[in-house]
Amino acid sequence: MPADDVKLEKLQAEATIAADVEGVTFGDLGIGGNISRALQELGASSPFPIQAATIPDVLAGKDVLGRGRTGSGKTIAFGAPLVEKLMEHGGGTKRKMGRAPRALILAPTRELALQIDRTVQPIARSVGLFTTQIYGGVPYGRQEGALERGVDIIVGTPGRVQDLMNKGKLDLSEVIISVLDEADHMCDLGFLEPVQEILSATAEVTPQGNRAQKLLFSATLDTQVAALVEEFLHEPSVHEVAGEDQASSTIDHRVLVVEQREKDRLLEELVAGDGKTIVFARTRAYAERLADQFEDAGIRATSLHGDLNQSRRTRNLQLLTSGRVNVLVATDVAARGIHVDDVSLVVQADAPDDYKAYMHRSGRTGRAGKEGTVVTIVPRGRIRKIEGILERAEIEADLVQAAPGDGIVSELAAR
Repeated sequence: MPADDVKLEKLQAEATIAADVEGVTFGDLGIGGNISRALQELGASSPFPIQAATIPDVLAGKDVLGRGRTGSGKTIAFGAPLVEKLMEHGGGTKRKMGRAPRALILAPTRELALQIDRTVQPIARSVGLFTTQIYGGVPYGRQEGALERGVDIIVGTPGRVQDLMNKGKLDLSEVIISVLDEADHMCDLGFLEPVQEILSATAEVTPQGNRAQKLLFSATLDTQVAALVEEFLHEPSVHEVAGEDQASSTIDHRVLVVEQREKDRLLEELVAGDGKTIVFARTRAYAERLADQFEDAGIRATSLHGDLNQSRRTRNLQLLTSGRVNVLVATDVAARGIHVDDVSLVVQADAPDDYKAYMHRSGRTGRAGKEGTVVTIVPRGRIRKIEGILERAEIEADLVQAAPGDGIVSELAAR
């Protein structure tokens, strides 16, 4: 376990492996017919391990701490039982105008909030509940209007949620189930205190007198995440997604050691395959330049970075999802919330700064049990650094000298 990953002694993780969930249906786990049908339409016909592990605990009213990669079907693991819980005690009949929300899902970035909402909204709609998105970078008017009309589930980012609370436009006092997704990333972005303030504003008990629930999901348990667990989770059930961890057998990790002057040409060859590829670049300028270079070479590509406004970011991501481009060149912050299921290749044009960044980047491929490849490009002088990062992430990868035109490059491109 990496050194700054805090061991919370009292937390014993229950590991669920794929073999444990053979033949189990969402109905068996306690999910009703309408929601099960909505899940089927979303392409989830039977539960993944994290879902089979988490759903009964959420329905039983427990707090949950989920550890594991992003690609493990986590949104349904909290989204389906959250909606089911809101339907208890006649919860689906409270349709009055201006009603206060009863569930809150917090995510670190707008992209992730949008993607969570895309999964949770149809589940909620199947039983007549409404979600609304509360995130920054867009005018307040539409969000305030939705709150005035009344919603059941808020999906948002900490900054804007806190803003609307402080303006008196968002009342969280009736929220009986709260979810923190990618809690480690939220803390990395400096949201620890806003999250503490937001969770403290939610209900402590349900109208029936039960303890209000908190569900927290995080790839790593560093000191700040541990502080949130200590403060807000009461005797949580802990679930680790076994067999889908970072050293996932479905991901092949490679490191290519290259001459700096040959790097861009090698990258061009590497991304020329038919599959979907995400390339990570350190700066916005380099991301733009690479995307332009790939386009000039006849490779359909676009970029994703913080200088783009929200609608451009959403559109560029959609280009990759729909297959209109094969390559997305992204910076770390922009890419944190990317969940595209069939990315076959992740290329790190610039090596990551630390093992956490490596884990999050590599988590963009090999999702949901599919195979994927992660290729990191390093100059000779950075070999020691990448070896240290791989060791911290507990990942084994071959380091190979490579140049444009080499067989290894075309072999990786063809995957």
